[in-house]
Amino acid sequence: MAKYCSNCGSELENGAVFCGKCGKKVEADNSYVNYNPNAKSKMAAGLLGIFLGAFGVHNFYLGYNGKAVAQLLITVLSCFLLSFVSSIWGLIEGILILTGNINVDADGNRLVD
Repeated sequence: MAKYCSNCGSELENGAVFCGKCGKKVEADNSYVNYNPNAKSKMAAGLLGIFLGAFGVHNFYLGYNGKAVAQLLITVLSCFLLSFVSSIWGLIEGILILTGNINVDADGNRLVD
């Protein structure tokens, strides 16, 4: 089972004494957790993609701000005439998230069930 730093949430290597990302000592004070506190919900991201995908809400949630802004601009700047493009894009990404084909956020943290 992977262990994560309680300070920054990054995954710790086996037997690590210090966190490789933030440098916090983990062995002596037992400061690690068995879950990633920065993990985002797969269910929330998938449902946001299915229902609000035209506005890129699921991509904002996962930290993919470039894709999110693109979806939002396609919808808003076309006065909603091209919103079906972003909606289909969001629907497909929502399904991919729920099926596990997209399973990490922009920071590389795995999505949790």
